[in-house]
This record gives sequence, structure tokens and C-alpha cells, in this order.
Amino acid sequence: MAAQHVKPNFSQPQVDQVVKRLFRLTPSEIRSLPSYNDQNFYVAAVKGGEFVFKIMNSEDSKNSNLIEMQTYAMSFLQQNGLPAQTALPTSSGQLTSLEEIDCGYGCQKYLVRLLTYLPGITISKAPLTPQLLYETGKTAARMDQILQKMEHPHLEVLQRENFTWSLSNIPLLREYIHVLDGDPLQEVVNSIIHQFTAVVPKCSNFRKCIIHGDFNDLNILVQPDDSNGYRISGILDFGDMNSGYYICELAITITHMMTEHPNPIEVGGPILAGWESVLPLNEVEKDCLYLLVLCRLCQLLVLTRNSMMSYPENEEYLMNVSKGGDKTLQQLWELGKVQVERVWFKSAAQYNGGK
Repeated sequence: MAAQHVKPNFSQPQVDQVVKRLFRLTPSEIRSLPSYNDQNFYVAAVKGGEFVFKIMNSEDSKNSNLIEMQTYAMSFLQQNGLPAQTALPTSSGQLTSLEEIDCGYGCQKYLVRLLTYLPGITISKAPLTPQLLYETGKTAARMDQILQKMEHPHLEVLQRENFTWSLSNIPLLREYIHVLDGDPLQEVVNSIIHQFTAVVPKCSNFRKCIIHGDFNDLNILVQPDDSNGYRISGILDFGDMNSGYYICELAITITHMMTEHPNPIEVGGPILAGWESVLPLNEVEKDCLYLLVLCRLCQLLVLTRNSMMSYPENEEYLMNVSKGGDKTLQQLWELGKVQVERVWFKSAAQYNGGK
């Protein structure tokens, strides 16, 4: 199947019909929301209530156990005090439904869910103060602590050995490196992949866990708090959840917050301080943090460029995902491990000292 036909393309009338049939709700408003390779709609109901109608792409829709696992994880976090979305049951009591619909490519099957709508704006639209970055790091660590306590019969589906967005699978980027042909950063990316293959497989002291895997600036919602700042009000999109390592979640969080900050290197310290207030790093994890952040920047650069070739109509969203990543990669690479670590760990120590 052509890559551009994997992403769903439901019309608003189709969404209206499915919501009425499955959930016995009459929408008063339906509007499209941004998404990477799925499709999301905001739905307001005539009799009250706001929801997100999520349509999985046709490839992921084939893996119902993975979607079930993600849906369960969201509910588990919500039950344990973190603001994650939860799925509403259909009129027959199911949390997902496999719908066969023609979106313009012939009839295909798509898993759909109706999720709670969480208040707030994405953290990308809020000032990234040190306090908010600290809370982001702390929330990421708490989230992974909770996810690690989950018990479910389908936990094995989170292994995801060939998942290109897993930070454990950096060598898979070689398959897509051609998208950087002619770009001077191609040599940098190749060097980072080589470092990863030489260093990370030997790091048996990484602590394993289940991670969200995409704790980025578009997947975190915030609301104003009582001290003229912001607090985290929502955690979105568990589509990249996988069995990984605590240090990978931290690296992903730092990377994505850097793409939103005018001085990216300043981001690492407060996030690291917040993380270590919950889960202090061991020495091996500390030593590999810089490299793993570089690796995530490589994923953003390579995989989003590849996706823009496959989904040109989704370019605006993809550019938001990767914005500034190439400049940040260049900056961190040129500064080098010693200088970047000095900034991050000194800042984290000072920040924790003042807490």
C-alpha cells in the first residue's frame, strides 16, 4: 500500500455519522486537530461534553493489542494521579471499534476511539520558564515510574523491535540517511549513529522501563497556575509507547523542549533537576545523556524529512515537530560533550540546591 494512503482522511460528515452510531452522541461542532500519521477531531456534543475522536492509521489499526495496551496505559496513569486522556466506551461497551470506511482510497479498516478532551494549551505556546521545565522533567519521571507498575496480558507488544522512533533503534536511521544527501549534517548524523552503536549496546546499567516515548512540546498541555506561571494539565498521544529505558525518556524530553527554547542548551538543567527529584541517574546514564539527546535530534531530522516526502500534505505539522532541530543538533555537536554536560549538570545541581 502506498505510504500516503496509510493515514486516514475522514471527512467531517463521516466523523459525525460514526460518533452518532457508536457513542449515541450528536455532535454540535467537529473540527480537525493536528496529527502525525493518524487523524484527530475535536467533537463537542449537543447535550454537553467535549471529546477527541481519534482515528488510527490503517497500518497501526492492524495491531489491536498495541492500541489496547496504549488505551489501558492512559487510563492507568489517570487513575494514578497524572492527567492523561481516557477512552469512552461505545454503546456496546468497547473502548475501540474497527471501522471499514472509504476515505478516498477504497474501503480500509481503521481503529477509532473517543477520548476525553483535556483543557489547556500545548506547552509549545507557553513561556518555558525554569520552573515549568523542572515540572516537565518531574512529570516525565513520575509517568515512567507509574507505567512500570502496569500489569497487562499484552505487555509484550511494547517490545517493538523495529520501531524507527524508539531511541533504542538508532541504527535503523541508516535506512533513511539518503534524505540528507547534500546536507552537511549527514556526516554529523553518521558519526552519531556510529557512536551509538559503539557505546550504547554496552550500557547494561541502563534501567529498563516502559516509556511514553514522545513526551514532546505538542503532547504536553498546560494551564495557568496561581503564581502567574503554568502547570501541566494534560499528557497526550501514547502512540510511541515502548519498552525502553528511563534515560531515553529523559533524553527525549530534553530534546523536544530544546526545540522550543531561544537558548536550547539552557533547557537541560531544569529538566534534569526535575527528573532527578524523582529518579536520580546512575553514572552510566549520566555519561550517555548527551549522546542520546544527539540521537533524538538525528531521529527528528531524518525521520521527519522522510515523512515530508511521503506526506507532503502534512508538511506544516511535521515542520512543527522538527522545528529548529537541525540548528540545535549543529550547536550541541560543535559545543561537544564536556561543555554541554558542564552546563546541564551544574545548572541541575544549582536548581536542586535552591529547591
